[in-house]
Amino acid sequence: MDISLSSLAIGLLLLLIPLFFLWKLRTGLVRAALIAALRMIVQLFLISIYLRYLFEWDLPWLNTLWVVVMALIATHTTGQRTGLRSSIVAVPAFVGFLISALVVGFFFLIFVLQLDHPFTARYFIPIMGILMGNMLGVNVLTLSTFYHGIQREQATYYYLLGNGATRFEAWLPFMREAVIKSFTPCIANMAVMGIVALPGTMIGQILGGSSPDVAVKYQMMIVIITMSASMFSLILTLWLSLRRSFDAYGRLKEVDAPH
Repeated sequence: MDISLSSLAIGLLLLLIPLFFLWKLRTGLVRAALIAALRMIVQLFLISIYLRYLFEWDLPWLNTLWVVVMALIATHTTGQRTGLRSSIVAVPAFVGFLISALVVGFFFLIFVLQLDHPFTARYFIPIMGILMGNMLGVNVLTLSTFYHGIQREQATYYYLLGNGATRFEAWLPFMREAVIKSFTPCIANMAVMGIVALPGTMIGQILGGSSPDVAVKYQMMIVIITMSASMFSLILTLWLSLRRSFDAYGRLKEVDAPH
C-alpha cells in the first residue's frame, strides 16, 4: 500500500508532539529538530529519485561507486562525531567501512540469498546501506570511548607500559571498555527483539505485503549481518588507527582535531 503525499503531510503533523515538549521544557533543541526533520525529508526524497534511476540502470560499476560514496560519507561523519584528527581516523574508517560491508554483504547476497548477480541494485545497495548505517554508530562510539579513555587514564596506561606490558596488553583494558560500551545496546536490542519490540525491517516487509514468516527470516539475517559487520569494522578501524595514533615507544600522539 502506497502513502499519498497528502497522507504523508498528515503523518508529519505527529512531529508537533516532540517539538511542543522540546519547546515547553526549554531544551533549545526546537530549531535543531526542525532542521534535522527538514534535512531528512529532502535527503530521502532526493535519494528516492536517485535510487529509481539506479535500479533502472542497474550497472555494477555504478552500484559499486555509490557504495564507495556511502563509505566516504560515513568516514567524514565518523571524524566529525568523534572529534579525532582526520590523519588518525580517515583511512582506517574508510577501509573498515568498505571492506566490512563488502565481505559481510557479499556473503549474505551470495550464500544466503543465493543470487546469481549479487551486484543487482535492488539487493546490493539496500544491504550495503543498512550495514554502513549500523557500522557508523558502533565505530563512532568505539573510537571515542577508546581514545578518550586513554587520554583520561594516561597514568594507568603508562603504568602498564612501565611495568613490562606490551602495547597490546596496555591497550586491552581500553579496547574492552570501548567494545562493551558500543555492543551492549546491540546485544540488549537483539535479546528483546520480537517480544518487546517489532523491528523496522520486519514491519516494513509486512506492510509491503510479505508474509510474517518471510519477514521474520529476513529480520533475523539483518540483525546477524549488521552485528557481524559492525564488529569486523570496529576491529579493523581500531587496529589501523592504532598504527597512526601512537609513536614507536607507545606514546599517544595528539589525536584531537584542532578547534
